[in-house]
Amino acid sequence: MINHFDKNNFEFLCRQLAKRDALFQSIISQYGYPPLWSREPSFETLVHIILEQQVSLASARAALVKLKEKMGDITPNKLLGLSDEELKSCYCSRQKIGYLQHLANAVTEGHLVIESLSNLDDENIRQQLKKIKGIGDWTADVFLMMALHRSNLFPVGDIALVNSVRHEMKDKDLSKEAILLLSKKWEPYRTVAAFLFWHAYIQRKGIVVP
Repeated sequence: MINHFDKNNFEFLCRQLAKRDALFQSIISQYGYPPLWSREPSFETLVHIILEQQVSLASARAALVKLKEKMGDITPNKLLGLSDEELKSCYCSRQKIGYLQHLANAVTEGHLVIESLSNLDDENIRQQLKKIKGIGDWTADVFLMMALHRSNLFPVGDIALVNSVRHEMKDKDLSKEAILLLSKKWEPYRTVAAFLFWHAYIQRKGIVVP
C-alpha cells in the first residue's frame, strides 16, 4: 500500500480515485489534475501553516513575506530575537505571536525535532505537533499533507475543503461528520481526494494561490 505520494505517482493516484468515484473524474475533466502542492518539512513551513489559520492564503503569505524581510531565513532563534511589536508589524496577531514563540521555543529546547518527523507514522507526528500550543488537528494535517505528502488525511476542519465537497455532492447541508464518513471510501488516498476537492474549489472561485 502506498502511504505517501510524489510527482511520480500523484496523477496515477488521481486516476485511481477517478475510476472508483465519478465525482473525481468530473473534477479532472473540468479542471485537469491538481498541482502537486509541496512545502519543505521545515520550521518555516510550520510558521507558514500557523499564519494560515483562519485567514486567507493571501493574508498569510503577506505575513510570511514580512517576516522574511525582517529576518531573512526564518529560524527559531531569529524569531525569538524579535519583540512582540516587531512581530505585530509583520501582520501577526497577538494570539499567533504566542503560537509562533511556543513553536520556536519547542524547537530550540529540543522538544520538537522537525527533521525527524518523517521517520514517524502519521499518528505519532500528530501527537508530537499537537503538544505545542497553537497546533491542532488542522495544522498537523496540513503539515502531513503538504510537507510529508502522507496519503490518507482529510481535514474536515478546513472550510474550503468542506465547501467544495458540499458543492460537488450538491448538498449544502452535508455535515462535517457525514463528510468524514464519506471520505472513508477514498482510503487510503484521502489526501489525494482532498487535493482534488481543493483544486476544484480554487478553479471554481478563480482564486490565485500565491
